[in-house]
Amino acid sequence: MKKLVNYLLQGLLYIAPLGITTYIIYSLFTFMDGLLQVQLIKFFGIEIPGMGVLTLLIFLIFVGYVGRTIIAQPLKLLFNKVIESIPLLNFVYSAFNDLFKAFVGKEKKFNQPVLVKVNLNSDLEKLGFITEENLELLGEKNKVAVYFPHSYNFSGELFIVPRENIKPIALNSSDVMKFVVSAGLTGWEKK
Repeated sequence: MKKLVNYLLQGLLYIAPLGITTYIIYSLFTFMDGLLQVQLIKFFGIEIPGMGVLTLLIFLIFVGYVGRTIIAQPLKLLFNKVIESIPLLNFVYSAFNDLFKAFVGKEKKFNQPVLVKVNLNSDLEKLGFITEENLELLGEKNKVAVYFPHSYNFSGELFIVPRENIKPIALNSSDVMKFVVSAGLTGWEKK
């Protein structure tokens, strides 16, 4: 009996946010639609069905804008200040934050897939992604930074590689990443 109660509560936790959101949106729609219809009939003598949908969309866009600019932005700044004040946490957070931005952020870094010759005595090559071409900071002018993701893992290695050992490949970088992470099992999309 206790398991059934736990399953019931777990089900409520899954359904409640969606149900409450749906109820609130429906209530707002019917309220706004009713209010607008009364005003339209009163002033213009016409009835436009569904006017509440347009008003609701405008209202939700406004709430989203206010939430993002007035509420979310200050919270984000506060969170970043707290993180920056704790040295070890700041180091770990910024490293992971940069890594996630490289995958899905505005400035995707894994967009240059390359084949790198890893052994000059054989034809052994490794798939990777150029992450930085300017390595003057390290005193290296003819080398680039290449990230090699590991298969079946969310990790990889960074190598500094001579340019002559790199061969750019004209493939979609996300397809190459899937290919590497799946250990070559994903295959290539047929065009």
